[in-house]
Amino acid sequence: MELAYIPSPSSGVLYLGPVPLRGYAFCIIIGVFVAVWLGNKRWIARGGRAGTVADIAVWAVPFGLVGGRLYHVITDYQLYFSEGRDWVDAFKIWEGGLGIWGAIALGALGAWIGCRRRGIPLPAYADAIAPGIAIAQAIGRWGNWFNQELYGRETDLPWAVEITSSADGRMPGTYHPTFLYESLWCVGVALLVIWADRRFTLGHGRAFALYVAGYCAGRFWIEYMRVDEAHHILGLRLNNWTALLVFLLAVLYIVLSARKRPGREAVVEPGAGAGDGEGPAADAKKTDGDAAGKADVSAGDATTDDATDTDASEKPEKSEKTEKPQNSGEPEGAGEPEESKDGAGSAKKG
Repeated sequence: MELAYIPSPSSGVLYLGPVPLRGYAFCIIIGVFVAVWLGNKRWIARGGRAGTVADIAVWAVPFGLVGGRLYHVITDYQLYFSEGRDWVDAFKIWEGGLGIWGAIALGALGAWIGCRRRGIPLPAYADAIAPGIAIAQAIGRWGNWFNQELYGRETDLPWAVEITSSADGRMPGTYHPTFLYESLWCVGVALLVIWADRRFTLGHGRAFALYVAGYCAGRFWIEYMRVDEAHHILGLRLNNWTALLVFLLAVLYIVLSARKRPGREAVVEPGAGAGDGEGPAADAKKTDGDAAGKADVSAGDATTDDATDTDASEKPEKSEKTEKPQNSGEPEGAGEPEESKDGAGSAKKG
């Protein structure tokens, strides 16, 4: 008896009048906005300008969508080009089917173009946006729930997902919600990258590489649970091999990069912070300005003190001249007190 399970929506499309609102596309859009928002905050904290992440995302996101779709169509070509299939469906991205490997690869190409146009190092940008990409994936995976896809083996666990559709070879029942597992894993990867970046001051692309390695580690075991159709090599699904290879490359990059270029980039965006009033560069400039102001004040005080000392040293000379005026017409004892004169006279008389 099934006591509990995650129900699937009866339809992945909601209609706002004649306008269809597809759950899959809606999740991707929300994920992109969250990634840009978080990436912008991290970019400013690194010393970049507000809005730069969004400007570069204008290049990265379209490239990523095309790359993700290409990877899916190429690796699952039978869904679109086999007998009885319509190749036009390959362009219906709203029906699902994006490969994260292709999305990251071509998305990185788009980001590189955007960074190059602004004179920004791509590794620094990738480090800033890495946790946001993981969060975007976590949100985007719920699009698979709307489409009743990417589930695992059958199970009667309380968090099993109920599949009601029988289209494309699906069998109604309750299955492991691998979309949920991956969503939660991506949230964990985002938190890991944020923590490691603060703890170890990651730079030169190492935060992004950590995201890649962390995602691949989770994707390997989650992919192993899936039961949808896929190509196999030596008993493992194609995406298992891809996750393993990319994981090793990411770890190798972290090791070599840490040896060759330790630390973090001092400047991530040329000219940033000079007039923005935000970020470490602006703080450093403000600190330098305060120090210069204090130095000027100290110099002014020192000048005033010197002037005061000079006046004080000159005053005794003037008073000394006033107390002993030179008068050649008076006898030498004219300025002495009367008692002294009387005493002197008495002494002479005696």
